[in-house]
Amino acid sequence: MAPLSIPGPSDKPLHVVGSQQKRVSSQAARAEAPPAPAAPGVAAPAPLRPCTVPAPCKGRRGALRRGARAAGLASKAEQESPSSGPPEVRRQELLTPSRFPGLLPAPRSPGRVLQEPPGRRRSPSGAVRAGGGWAGGGRGRRELGDSARGPAVTFPAAPRAGPPLAPGPGRGCGARRETPREAAESPPRDTPGCAPRPRGNPAAEDESAGMGLLSLEPWLPQLPSVPGLLLAAALLLWALCLRARRTRRPGEPPLIKGWLPYLGEALKLQKDPLGFLRTLQKQHGDTFTLFAGGKYITFILDPFQYQLIMKTHKLSFRIFSNKLSRKVFSIKKLETTDDLSNDLHGCYHLLQGKSLDVLTETMMQNLKQVFELHLLKTTNWDMAHLLTFCSSIIFEITLKTIYGKSLAGNGEKFITELRDNFLKFDDKFPYLISDIPIELLGNIKSIRKKLIKHLASEHLGKTQGWSEIVQMRQDVLEKYYTLEDFEVGAHHLGFLWASVTNTIPTMFWAMYYLLQHPEAMAVLRDEIDHLLQSTGQKKGSGFPMHLTREQLDNLVYLESTVLEVLRIRSFSSIIRFVQEDLTLHSETQDYCLRKGDLVALFPPAIHYDPEIFEAPEEFRFDRFVEDGKKKTTFFKKGKRLKYYLLPFGIGTSKCPGRFLAVVEIKQLLVVLLTYFDLELIDDKPVVANRSRLLLGVQHPASDVFFRYKVKT
Repeated sequence: MAPLSIPGPSDKPLHVVGSQQKRVSSQAARAEAPPAPAAPGVAAPAPLRPCTVPAPCKGRRGALRRGARAAGLASKAEQESPSSGPPEVRRQELLTPSRFPGLLPAPRSPGRVLQEPPGRRRSPSGAVRAGGGWAGGGRGRRELGDSARGPAVTFPAAPRAGPPLAPGPGRGCGARRETPREAAESPPRDTPGCAPRPRGNPAAEDESAGMGLLSLEPWLPQLPSVPGLLLAAALLLWALCLRARRTRRPGEPPLIKGWLPYLGEALKLQKDPLGFLRTLQKQHGDTFTLFAGGKYITFILDPFQYQLIMKTHKLSFRIFSNKLSRKVFSIKKLETTDDLSNDLHGCYHLLQGKSLDVLTETMMQNLKQVFELHLLKTTNWDMAHLLTFCSSIIFEITLKTIYGKSLAGNGEKFITELRDNFLKFDDKFPYLISDIPIELLGNIKSIRKKLIKHLASEHLGKTQGWSEIVQMRQDVLEKYYTLEDFEVGAHHLGFLWASVTNTIPTMFWAMYYLLQHPEAMAVLRDEIDHLLQSTGQKKGSGFPMHLTREQLDNLVYLESTVLEVLRIRSFSSIIRFVQEDLTLHSETQDYCLRKGDLVALFPPAIHYDPEIFEAPEEFRFDRFVEDGKKKTTFFKKGKRLKYYLLPFGIGTSKCPGRFLAVVEIKQLLVVLLTYFDLELIDDKPVVANRSRLLLGVQHPASDVFFRYKVKT
């Protein structure tokens, strides 16, 4: 359909296409029709002009100020000018862009005939109802329209199909339209300078709305100005300061807030968590509340009070973990569906007992395949980064053991791509658990999306050899989701992350400490050789080794080495969410806790306690061995400790995959110590990266070179 050209305020054609031609044609005809004869002594009304969208002005406030100023000047000019007609007509003639340049925006072309958007209605004050709130009306835009009473100072409305604007009785264009009852009870009246009011069709009247008062700018995307950004930053800072203005109530633990908004004492805690908490313990006792990262955390450092946390049902681990799952993995349904959490938790029994024996056997077969394919052919010294070496082997073995092997021909490529993206994702974990929007973390959102797609039901269906727990979890997920749901892959990503993220650094530290202590490596090799001889297994070419979980558990020095690594490098905290105000009753003192706070146990305070462990800073591979057996008795203040080593949590919230993780580390150490010569090349000390504050095993801050070759 050819466009229809209509003269606009700038005498340039206005192009309207489609269904609006008929309506615009009638408006054009009225605009071009000769005006009706005026009454004697009354000036002829100004010709009707269609409402146009002015050029973008310097913000809505600037338009309001210019319009109000123009209205005031028009009123003054009206008093000074000779009477030539009704006030409405004279005011319309006075309020023109040419009379007050710089105050009123000049019409731009091409203009657009605008109507009120559908689905909006006006309040009695003239405001427009939009999405549950009143936009405009009352003072501001409403009063400006009434004070000017002319189309030159009215604001353009959002476009809408329908008949043109009809004014209310006794008002200029842009005034509040009448209700159907008012329209029925009042006689038809036309206002000078405005289009004739349609009559006889209440539906049509409801279709037309005041277009002079509704600004288009709130519906257009606008860039915040510098003052606006400064104001928003000031308001945010003010809100954070209010958050930190909390005062200690009677019965509450000592409160340490710090002076930094939101951060509080987070920087000191991250720099040296153990030293900082010990300093606070000396100053305030074993229990105190710390403000850090926008959270109030009550630390309980007395190991004899840990039982209180176990018995208090008003402290929830699930609320805390569900929020973590939403932030890190984009799993949202756990927070609203308790049955889903219960059903998934019911799958974890498949990580123990006979199911664990099956997983141990499968893992040994995968380990054998990886080593025979890549490592057992290395007869000369080969060099590698230790962390990269451990990450590659742990990820591939864990993935194949839990999720099976890919049926596609590009299985190795799939694993490599998945591993690389996973490690990039894991590096951002400390930021993902914070309140920083994921959009500000670079490309991590797209990486997470790729990982979730790789672990979606569509791709997992192409693998063979699912473990029992993965099969059961998939059945549970299909009960609450469709197969195409994005969160199904997010659940699998969370499960894979939990299976790998702490196993990799634990394996790194175990290898690093053993390479630094050749005497420890020699004791472990003798223990392993003795076990192989007692079971009739001989070392030779290939990979003839086969060890059960029970046989691995009999290697007491090997287990002591793993436990010692966890004692030194595990900085996990046991965190609970306070569901409602409560009082903790202890043997020494009662403490009141507030709803919404966090309660944290800090096991490193035990792990590094010289009263419990002699020379706690040192690595002693035989620390947990006594008389050739596993040592389980440790004391503090003359009393035996029930909880002396807590790398996996406590109570029902203990890591469900802890047994599988320890078995995997033991298997890998046995294979490496049995079949390879290992040497550390770098002499530089490796320190821990403390970015994973209070969560998990510390990752190394740097990598080191080591070399290996197959024993002859």
